[in-house]
Amino acid sequence: MLQPIEAASLSRLPGIRHGFFTRLGGVSQGLYASLNCGPGSADVPANVAENRGRVARHLGGRHPDVATIYQVHSGDAVALTGPVAADARPKADGIVARTPGLVIGVLTADCAPVLFADPEARIVGAAHAGWRGAIGGVLEATVAEMENLGAKRNRIIAAIGPAINQVSYEVGPDFEATLLESCADNEMFLARNNPSGRAHFDLPGFVARRLQDCGLGVVERQSPCTYANESLFFSFRRSQHRSEGDYGRQISAIVVA
Repeated sequence: MLQPIEAASLSRLPGIRHGFFTRLGGVSQGLYASLNCGPGSADVPANVAENRGRVARHLGGRHPDVATIYQVHSGDAVALTGPVAADARPKADGIVARTPGLVIGVLTADCAPVLFADPEARIVGAAHAGWRGAIGGVLEATVAEMENLGAKRNRIIAAIGPAINQVSYEVGPDFEATLLESCADNEMFLARNNPSGRAHFDLPGFVARRLQDCGLGVVERQSPCTYANESLFFSFRRSQHRSEGDYGRQISAIVVA
C-alpha cells in the first residue's frame, strides 16, 4: 500500500492531488525495496515501471506513468503538455504542467523535492533541489515557467518534501566556499559546532528561504530526514557511507485532476 506524505496546504486545494511518496508500497527487492521509482538505478526495469505506474494510478493520472525529466542538478525548468518517452526526457530539474490528468514528478534520494500549485490557474510544478540546483536557480526557474503558463506567484503554494536534514549533512570546505560565494548570508545555513569540525548544511532551510524570497503565497515544509529514516526513504549519502553499489529513488508527484 502506498503511503505518501502530504502537505496540508496542497491537500486542501480542490482539483489538485499530490504526494511525497516514501519507499513503501512497491515491488522492488533488495537495495531497492520497495517503491523505487528511479529508472537510472540498476533495478529491474519492469519493477520500476510498475512502481511508477502505482504512483500514477494513486493520484488518478490519465497515463500509465509519471512524467519526469532527466535530472542533472541544473537551474533549468521546462513545461510539459503530455507524456514524454523515456529516451526523450528533457534535461532539467524543474517541471511544470497544466494538462489535466498529467502526473508530473521529480526523483530524489537526499535532495529536496518541492511541489507547487496555483489552484486558481490550475497549474502545478515540481522541482528537484539539491544544493547545486538551488544555488543555480531551479526554484526560481520553476516559478517563472509556471508564470509563463499563467500562474501568479502570490497565489502559488509550495511544499518542501523529505530531504537530508542538517544533522546528517556534513560538508567540506569546497562546498562552504561555493555556498558563501553565492551569498555571504548563506552562513546562517551552516552549523559549525560539530565534533568533526566540519560544517553541516541545512538544505530544507536553504530551499525554504529561496522560496520565500520568490514572494510565493505559502511555503510549507514536510521534510523528515531521508538519511536518518531508512525504513521510509532511500538515501544516496547513506548508501555511500555503507559502500553499497547503488540506491533507490523516491518520487514526489502532483497533478491537476
